[in-house]
Amino acid sequence: MAIIINLDVMMAKRKKGLKELAEEVDITLANLSILKNNKAKAVRFSTLEAICKALDCQPGDILEYREEEEEEDGI
Repeated sequence: MAIIINLDVMMAKRKKGLKELAEEVDITLANLSILKNNKAKAVRFSTLEAICKALDCQPGDILEYREEEEEEDGI
């Protein structure tokens, strides 16, 4: 996926644990973990807003676009 979620980086910078952030954002630990581990297919703006508020950051601090590399055929 071309969108990378750097939530773990921001959590480390702010010294916030998964449980603490989940409580502040009012999201389940499972859903926050999916987001943190870059497994999410989508994120609601309201959730992104709550995360940014809790971590005192901008959406661009959490979301990053990286161009996908094309897979080689091996021929």
